Amino acid sequence: MNILSKRVDPKKYVILIGLVATFGSLLFGYDTGVVNGALPFMARPDQLNLSPVLEGAITGAIGLGAALGCLIGGRLADLLGRRKNLLYLSILFFLATIGCSLSPNAYIMIAFRFILGVAVGASSVTVPIYLAEIATKETRGRMVGLMDLVVVSGQLLAFIINAVLAIQLGNTSHVWRYMIAVAAIPAVALFAGMLKTDESPRWLVAKGRISEAMSVLHKTRTTKEQVIAELNELQDLLSKEENRKNFTLSDLKTRWIRRLLFLGIGLSITQQITGVNSIMFYGSQILTSSGFSTQAALIGNIGNGVISVLGGLFGLYLVGKIGRRPMLTLGLAGTTVCMLGITLISHFAPHSSQLPFYVLGLTITFLAFQQSCVSPVTWLMCSEIFPLRMRATGTGMAVFFQWIGNFAVSFTFPILLNGLGLSLTFAVFVIMGLCAIIFVQLFMPETRGRTLEQLENDFKVD
Repeated sequence: MNILSKRVDPKKYVILIGLVATFGSLLFGYDTGVVNGALPFMARPDQLNLSPVLEGAITGAIGLGAALGCLIGGRLADLLGRRKNLLYLSILFFLATIGCSLSPNAYIMIAFRFILGVAVGASSVTVPIYLAEIATKETRGRMVGLMDLVVVSGQLLAFIINAVLAIQLGNTSHVWRYMIAVAAIPAVALFAGMLKTDESPRWLVAKGRISEAMSVLHKTRTTKEQVIAELNELQDLLSKEENRKNFTLSDLKTRWIRRLLFLGIGLSITQQITGVNSIMFYGSQILTSSGFSTQAALIGNIGNGVISVLGGLFGLYLVGKIGRRPMLTLGLAGTTVCMLGITLISHFAPHSSQLPFYVLGLTITFLAFQQSCVSPVTWLMCSEIFPLRMRATGTGMAVFFQWIGNFAVSFTFPILLNGLGLSLTFAVFVIMGLCAIIFVQLFMPETRGRTLEQLENDFKVD
């Protein structure tokens, strides 16, 4: 018997598994957020001597690697299991982090950031699937929402460590190496934790390991009736698809599968085109462009991280109270209005002494809507709309496009900011935000209150 599950009631054990698995999400957040503060020091002539293009390449490399990683991670999660996949990824996180912190030039840094991105992308697929499959239908929304909360907590941690190290060691030319190296600690914690957890019961049933699945369900469900009902539901569903052991491209000939894939891709792109990662990756540069000093920008950036975490906490509450569709619509409306505010204020009052504070206030408000409404719903929907046989693979294909969008934003943003200025750059996000709202209204269904198996059956009927 797993030593973590001894004398722990099912609800606490599920939470414990969630906390362990989301060390992968903490790494996701820290590794994407740390560049926000490390980049100004890294870019100095006596360090990596970065141009705007190289800044975009270093920042964007993690997104490009993650696009590959989510495809590989999805397939490996199906083949090896959710738990074992996270175990291997913790090792990759550790090695890539050390490589980044020791990089002697921009090109080696780009290479290791790409490798780090592979780990980030694979974990971004595996963690929500693992959480969705280990949780009950009543707690699934909050469990998957926990991932997004931990991601933004990792980014906040990066912002705080960046600011502290910049204040304490700002005169040390290679301070950015210390900022990056901190991520090795949660990588070790993820490895140690995953040695002690159980596999997803849904994956075990899919592999025919019924007795093991029953054992895990007994640990994670409160009554025998729940265990038997859920096991029977899983077996019934699998028996209907016994001739479809693995997802293949030929499955795309099926109309309802194409529809789900289109929906997953659309939702993934929607999350990125709000412009969230222009703030999470380049927040300090946005604030310095509006008038803050570098040190003040790093401190102000902590406000962005704090509101992201608070928004994530509120999102955990909200996702269990209202539907996915209205929640996402509200979030997109809020983020688009904030981007419009930055566009107008920076255009009509570019030299105002109050401009930095207006921009900081609007980025904080933007993140409140993004992290409480947009991001939780996007990750949750991508983890619950695909059928069991292709859940990891389908999620990986959808999140692939999220990371391509991430790369596109993170690579082009410093180039656009340098060439177009603050106002016109954010006007682009206003247009894309309006497109995202239209997509949600036309194509997004409601999934709240239905089990993963019920959703699969309902999509087939539709």
